[in-house]
Amino acid sequence: MMKQLARLKFSSFGLKVPTNWQTPAGDPEGSQYPNAFKPEERNTAPDTVVPPLFMPATLNKYHTDTQKMHNAEIGKFLDGIVTAICSAWGKWQTMASMTGVIINAAVASVGQVVGPPITPFILAEAPKAKPSEAKYSQVIATVIGNAWLAYTATIKIPGLPWYPAFAAFPAPVAAPMPNIPTPVIALTQVTASLEVSMMKMQMVGMLADPMAPFHKELFEAVCDGFDKCFKIWQASTMVTNVLGFGPVPSWTPLSPAGPVVMGTGNMTPGGFT
Repeated sequence: MMKQLARLKFSSFGLKVPTNWQTPAGDPEGSQYPNAFKPEERNTAPDTVVPPLFMPATLNKYHTDTQKMHNAEIGKFLDGIVTAICSAWGKWQTMASMTGVIINAAVASVGQVVGPPITPFILAEAPKAKPSEAKYSQVIATVIGNAWLAYTATIKIPGLPWYPAFAAFPAPVAAPMPNIPTPVIALTQVTASLEVSMMKMQMVGMLADPMAPFHKELFEAVCDGFDKCFKIWQASTMVTNVLGFGPVPSWTPLSPAGPVVMGTGNMTPGGFT
């Protein structure tokens, strides 16, 4: 999905190649230009890829050939970097966990997400065949990786009734019990680091090459695709298997049920499902 979203965003910029082309006009340039080409070269078919990342400035063969070349090269890079991001995201999800959850009665709060940095995972699979690809990949992997670390550090449990059995547990110590599955979006979190404008600005600044071809559009397309998939992930991914346990101080043989007080919860890796 992210590949198509990134391609759609890039296509929306309506870029034409060659860049800033102006068909010669006036006398004699206006007549000399078309006469410089064979009849079959003057009107050719553009690339049929959907969506087209670039459009030809004209239907001249040399312009449609340029369009096809750019569509292929930029498209290949977009697909490659997005595949690397999705793979890294998946690896993070299988390895991440949540620790330090505080439990009082049925309610869980606080907690901290712990997971590996994803920048190395992205770089391991990102396009690097050309120096320009390696540079773009390094920038994208670093910015998205740092943004993800900043985001996940803000995720906290806002006080959710995850352990209803712990409100009156019939033992001196509550045995480990998984939480009620909850979507990630229900947790407290700050997503500012993942905003498209923020990540794009950081990528442009880190690249530090204002003449790099199509870099602003490329970065925005990747960030936009990531952002749209992130919002889906927030709503569809569940926080599960946070095993809670803790003491029941009020328990006595004469009062055989009581609330858990200052219990603890920890997720086993892979609990984000």
